[in-house]
Amino acid sequence: MKNTVICLLLFGISLTASAQEKVETVSMRYETQNDMPLFYQKMKENLTYPMAWGNSAIRNFEKWREEARKTLLDCMLPAPPATAFDKKVIDTEQRNGYRAEKILFSVSEYSRVPAYLLVPAGNGPFPAVLLLHDHGAHFSIGKEKMIRPFDVDSLILADADNWVHQCYDDQYVGDYLASKGYVVISIDALFWGERGRKEGARYESQQSLACVFEMLGRSWSGTISYEDMYTADFLASLKEVDADRIGCMGFSMGAYRSWMLSALSDRVKAGVAVCWLTTTEYQLSPHYGRGKGDSNYANVLPGLRRYLDYPHIVSIACPKAMLFFNGRHDKLFPVPAVENAYSQLHTVWNSQNADDKLITKLWELPHFCSKEMQAEILSFFNKQLSK
Repeated sequence: MKNTVICLLLFGISLTASAQEKVETVSMRYETQNDMPLFYQKMKENLTYPMAWGNSAIRNFEKWREEARKTLLDCMLPAPPATAFDKKVIDTEQRNGYRAEKILFSVSEYSRVPAYLLVPAGNGPFPAVLLLHDHGAHFSIGKEKMIRPFDVDSLILADADNWVHQCYDDQYVGDYLASKGYVVISIDALFWGERGRKEGARYESQQSLACVFEMLGRSWSGTISYEDMYTADFLASLKEVDADRIGCMGFSMGAYRSWMLSALSDRVKAGVAVCWLTTTEYQLSPHYGRGKGDSNYANVLPGLRRYLDYPHIVSIACPKAMLFFNGRHDKLFPVPAVENAYSQLHTVWNSQNADDKLITKLWELPHFCSKEMQAEILSFFNKQLSK
């Protein structure tokens, strides 16, 4: 601004106080604040969600589910090409009442992924649960957050034990379920664990990875969900598994993955989501705060908000059995947002006379998956996946 004033004076132009204020105003203009466009509220007001159940012109629920799923898949962009799974067992460990396997299988033509598979002792086929790990801005481990690793470096085991202490109340969810008679599988999502960044974990690289996917006409978030779908198909193909009794469960980003998978895959008969549910209205509200934008790349699908909000996507799972938990003291998902989403879900399940299959509950906890929660999750699966 000083240079501007000097130039004007050189030309013999004197500035009044009012004119100087105008110059300063022009030089200080901006149109984004806190990484948000100043017109974001108007953008939100333009979201009408025309594909949501109740908004859509389709009145037959099954037909609506079919079309809403097609819309969701379209926004996920193309799927990785499917291929034969070609399972290989790398190592095994006998545990109390079940066997742990480290395996490799082809989740698509693009990727051959490591996984942990837990198989109960006795004669199958058994009910099964696909466990979907969280984000946590912690990328050095993925599947190890859900199933206790073995034959690994002591640092990885310590990392996993510490994470399970921090988020899962010192209990590996996978080992807990396997000890109760469930086949359990968990893979690394792309960017976590053994599918991580060669140069080392770096938070900011999520944005670059997501950008590369979109430049190639695909979606990183969509690819994670597609791989979860293929993993459910793989699980159903195993001789130890009763393909009619498969559930899925996740915490935090794993919860997002769980209800996405429940909406997308008919393999899944019952889904559990702990601490990840909101609406766009609350998610993009300065009053309730926003998570770091680059972490959201793992759950952003191009153009989807033109048609569906988060609870509308979950509704595609109806009338399946679904369980949603959240903490009243969860700073990432405030109570008003969660209650609003729960209300929308109950409206849909009620409309299909299936509200007895939808469980929603708030706990006096922060962003956390406690042993008490896990006990109720086991009871839920025992009821919904029984013969």
